[in-house]
Amino acid sequence: MSQAKPNLLDQALRASVKPLGYAFVFSFAINILYLALPLYMVQLYGRVFASQSIATLLIMAFSVTGAFIVSAVLDHYRSSVLIQFGVLFDRIMSRHVFAALFTAELGQGGNQSQSVRDLDGFRQTLTGSGMAVFFDLPWAPIFMGALFIIDFWVGLLCLIGGLILFGLAVLQDRVSRKALNQVNDAARRGYNFTDMALRNAEVVRALGMLPALTTRWQVDRQVLIGGQAHASELAGLIGEFIKFTRMLIQIMVLALGAFLVLKQIIGPGVLFANMILSSKALAPFERVAGSWQGLVEASQMYKRLIKLLDGYEPNPLATAMPRPTGLLEIQNVSFKLPNMKEPLLKNISFALRPGEALGIIGPSGAGKSTLTRMLIGIWKPTEGHVRLDGMEVHSWDRAAFGRHVGYLPQDTELFTGTVRDNIARFRTDVSDEAVTRAAQDAGIHDLIVRLEKGYESELGASGTTVFSVGQRQRLGLARALLGDPSLVVLDEPNANLDTEGEAALLDVLGALKARGVTVVIVSHRASVFRHVDKILFVRGGEVQSFGDRDVILGQLMQPAGVPGTAETRAAPPPAVAQG
Repeated sequence: MSQAKPNLLDQALRASVKPLGYAFVFSFAINILYLALPLYMVQLYGRVFASQSIATLLIMAFSVTGAFIVSAVLDHYRSSVLIQFGVLFDRIMSRHVFAALFTAELGQGGNQSQSVRDLDGFRQTLTGSGMAVFFDLPWAPIFMGALFIIDFWVGLLCLIGGLILFGLAVLQDRVSRKALNQVNDAARRGYNFTDMALRNAEVVRALGMLPALTTRWQVDRQVLIGGQAHASELAGLIGEFIKFTRMLIQIMVLALGAFLVLKQIIGPGVLFANMILSSKALAPFERVAGSWQGLVEASQMYKRLIKLLDGYEPNPLATAMPRPTGLLEIQNVSFKLPNMKEPLLKNISFALRPGEALGIIGPSGAGKSTLTRMLIGIWKPTEGHVRLDGMEVHSWDRAAFGRHVGYLPQDTELFTGTVRDNIARFRTDVSDEAVTRAAQDAGIHDLIVRLEKGYESELGASGTTVFSVGQRQRLGLARALLGDPSLVVLDEPNANLDTEGEAALLDVLGALKARGVTVVIVSHRASVFRHVDKILFVRGGEVQSFGDRDVILGQLMQPAGVPGTAETRAAPPPAVAQG
């Protein structure tokens, strides 16, 4: 039976295990060197006081000092190794997490940026005090063994004390885990709700929604604050009891040691050695209890990262494909979301030769935008094939595919950065000439150069600080036209354009047609179809008709033709009316 393939997170941990091995070796040396202190105490009382030798005292003092200097150096190197481990782990995982965020966003929606915080928190736990506890914990038996060698009863007392401290740590987890889970869930809901509300700040202010949103936000906030208070109260109560237990064990060790000294079973030096060894043996258990909350949170972060990466596959190294000519083939394409009973698309088939332009029309909810996502490989068809120049579009390397394809979604979002960054798609290998040409083709160059900093003007979230909705759409069009693409897919490109903007769009479509670019346009306005060759009429996720532009638009305008809606019975474009 074949074993399940390890997930990416576990693979990254395994790839980073070598630095952890070095840290483990350093921890061994640090803990062994710590034995120099109790040995020093035993020799101090047993040899120096007996011999009254100053030279012996100095030699021992310098030896112990040297041991602790070496221990401090090793501890520094252990910290450096853990830091390098964190860098290596992040280098391996961060790109996968960032890429998986987009898969999760496309598949289920929602704010996934929490996963980046989870990655940072999990990495910090691996490289912080929590991991140091696990490096020191395995050596606690060494100090326990030394105590048993010195005196059985002292060793037994420390062993029982260690088990009690560990039991208290488990109890702390049992009583606080549920509260911590509720706190973390409420925190994520609150942060996501805040991000959503801020993205819609204009609507919130315009419609007076702030009081209602505040009330809704405070529901999660109260759960968060109340849960934090409850969890902190429980953790604090048990934490104080753990400290008390630790001190009680230390007192009992001292009392037992003093009793043994009085009975002349051990010497005074051994008494102090017992105190030092018992403190070192019990310290990891107390630190585990103190770090338990962070360790629990790290385990939750790990589970969320595993869930995020479930089903995500890194893009495999693919052979570089030549520039496509624009041959687009859609064969028996169907698509269904996991949470829906009916498919959004049903058995869609058509083909476009290089340089042909297609207009897609249909009522709202007909599946037009879903189809455009199929065409550019955002979503993979449940059934069927979408091919560009004979190759499945979702199989292309996405970076290489993007260099040959332009896409303008229905809702244009801009990125925080400069105007140039947004048009250049944040690529560093794009020339200024290519950027300005794309802006000129989209008819937005004159607006950009009138800005105070021109193409270097900074955009805020969604570009609202500079551009109107229509201007953002034209900037998104410039981004789509970058690099002379072979295929351009435009979803409602004129939804927010004024007369001037729509005229510029028609010029763009004419220019694309003249350059032999394959174009797909989704629109409710038939006027934008002046330069298209074919029309695809979609309703209910199915093709109702497909063919020559004039023929299909003529059928849709006839009362006896294909049934339409007010959206599809638009006036024909001027070229159609004349022809």
